[in-house]
Amino acid sequence: MELSSPRFKAAAVTAGISFWFTIISITIGVFSYELLLSFVVSIAVVTQIFAVKLSKGLDLFAIINTKIFLGLLFIFVISLYGLIFKLLHIDLLRLKKQDNTYWLEIPKSQLSENNNQF
Repeated sequence: MELSSPRFKAAAVTAGISFWFTIISITIGVFSYELLLSFVVSIAVVTQIFAVKLSKGLDLFAIINTKIFLGLLFIFVISLYGLIFKLLHIDLLRLKKQDNTYWLEIPKSQLSENNNQF
């Protein structure tokens, strides 16, 4: 973002703020397209007018917004994999099917005679 023009930064920040506004307003239950459109237009006008003066602030906001978004996306993807594995009864810790126990049998090592596990 440091090499991007201030106008592009303003557009990217407007998109990010609009995304979070949509998520929060849907969660609260007050979402409407008219409200979203008026919010996007007002934020776009303000950020485009003050794009040159707010360039460093727009950089900082874009970086923070990206980190939060990617963090939440990572959590969502991992949770989704967990739900899918649970629904499909996939257990990643079981390497082979054993009917008599849930524990895996570990082959005994020929190198160590001490079987204590700490």
